[in-house]
Amino acid sequence: MSTNVVSVNEIDLIDRCISILKNDGVIAVPTDTIYGLAALVHSEQAIHRIYEMKGRSFTKPLAMAVGNIDDVFTWSKPTLSKEQLASGNLLPGPVTLMFERQSSLPSYFNPNVTNIAIRIPDCQFMIDLAQRLKQPIALTSANISNEPSSVCIEEFKSLWSQVDLVVDAGLLASNDRRGSTIVDLSRKGYFQVQRQGIGYERILRYLQEECHLQE
Repeated sequence: MSTNVVSVNEIDLIDRCISILKNDGVIAVPTDTIYGLAALVHSEQAIHRIYEMKGRSFTKPLAMAVGNIDDVFTWSKPTLSKEQLASGNLLPGPVTLMFERQSSLPSYFNPNVTNIAIRIPDCQFMIDLAQRLKQPIALTSANISNEPSSVCIEEFKSLWSQVDLVVDAGLLASNDRRGSTIVDLSRKGYFQVQRQGIGYERILRYLQEECHLQE
C-alpha cells in the first residue's frame, strides 16, 4: 500500500493533516457520504491543484466544509436561523446548503459566483479537523471529473500519487455514491434542490413541513 495512506484511527492524524493543509497541501478524506479531496480555502495553490488533478473545469465551483454552525454564518449569509440549521435535520449531515457568500471569502475561490455551497459532514474526523483548523476547507469528490464517486480509497487509486495524504476509513457507512443532497437556500422563504443525494426525502420534508419553505 502507498506510503501516503494512513488509517483514520492513527494517533496525531489531525495534527498531521493540519500541517499538510497549512503548507498548501491536498488530502483525500472520508466524509459521511463519499470520499473527498480537501484543501484550505485560503490556499490558492492547493485549490488550483485540486482542479488540475481532477481535470475539473475551473468554472465549476467547489463546496466548503466547516466545523460548526457559527462558521456557516462567518462565511455565508444564511436564510435560516441557527436553530433551524442545527436541529439535527440539516447540519451536521449529508446535505450541502447554498447561501449568498460573505465578502470575507478570497476572490480566487469560486470567482464570479454569488453563492457558496457549505456543509458540515456528519463525520467526526471532518468535524475535528475543521474545528481545529478554525478555517474553511474546500471539499470536492475524490475522483476524476465525471467519473463515479468513491466509497472506498481503492476506487480513486489513480489520484493517490497526486495527493499528500490519503485518510482511509474503509468502506464508508453510506455505501452510496450519490453524495450529499444539495439545496439552494439563497432566497429567503424558498428552496431549490440542485441534487437529490443521500437523505433527500427526509431533508425535503423538513424544509417544507418544519421550515415552511416553498419550492
